[in-house]
Amino acid sequence: MSKIAVVGSNMMDLITYVDHMPLRGETVEAPSFEMGHGGKGANQAIAAARLGSPVVMVTRVGEDTFADATLANFARNGIDTTHVLRTPGAPSGVAPIFVEPSGENSILIVKGANAHLAPADVDAAADLLKGCALILMQLEIPVDTVYHTVKRAKEWGVPTLLVPAPALPDLDVARLADLAFLTPNETELATLTGLPVETEAQVEAAAKTLTARGIGTVVVTMGGRGALLVSGEEVRRVAPVKVEPVDTTGAGDAFIGAFAHFHTQGLPVFEALGEAATYAADSITRRGTQRSYATADEFRTRFPRKA
Repeated sequence: MSKIAVVGSNMMDLITYVDHMPLRGETVEAPSFEMGHGGKGANQAIAAARLGSPVVMVTRVGEDTFADATLANFARNGIDTTHVLRTPGAPSGVAPIFVEPSGENSILIVKGANAHLAPADVDAAADLLKGCALILMQLEIPVDTVYHTVKRAKEWGVPTLLVPAPALPDLDVARLADLAFLTPNETELATLTGLPVETEAQVEAAAKTLTARGIGTVVVTMGGRGALLVSGEEVRRVAPVKVEPVDTTGAGDAFIGAFAHFHTQGLPVFEALGEAATYAADSITRRGTQRSYATADEFRTRFPRKA
């Protein structure tokens, strides 16, 4: 089975469910609190692993109990932790998350040890990365490490995917031209291109400026309106999957991890995106981030493969 690598972040999610977000200077009582495993990179790795893909994780943790819990979580999900590195003197990354009754969330991230993931760490993992079918990245790690990974992956002949989040206004698109996939949301697309994205036609036009600069395929995620696939002359709409949301935390990462799984297992890009949209929609019907991600059997029970 094709192997997926994630060069990216891990966080400990600190999730507070609120009746309403507090105003500045206001103290409010919240009905419940949970801790869970998160971080965009780790989330994508867990989603792909739960669906059955072998996954390699390249990341950094701190020297604390959160690090121990993160390593144990990766191991439980069958993820290769050879290159999950402890970072002396650094805390593990954390993400305080506030979830409203609608299921919408607000998130803070503290990178901690993730900020120390270096190009040299990617080079040290080269033997494993060379054997992968796809490498996933995000921007919760140093951007120079992302650029370096794209460059090295091209040398190895391994396709790469970047989720450009959190958005960076000074991201150098020229250094991302060898990406196979770029997956911004509308806000990130506007930040990358400096173009308006208020209509679907504007989203398409902005995405085409990125493919014109060398990026293979741009997939713009549009929340409840689905996603837009732009690749060369091809433009296709990925339909949204309607569910009753409980908690949208981590849905975007579920989408990416599932896409990576289905595509590397042989599905064409558009079909893999459709499966990923369904997987992500399923995840928001349950509380939590990684804990909301279905296994392959659970997913197929709820959403049998169409003939």
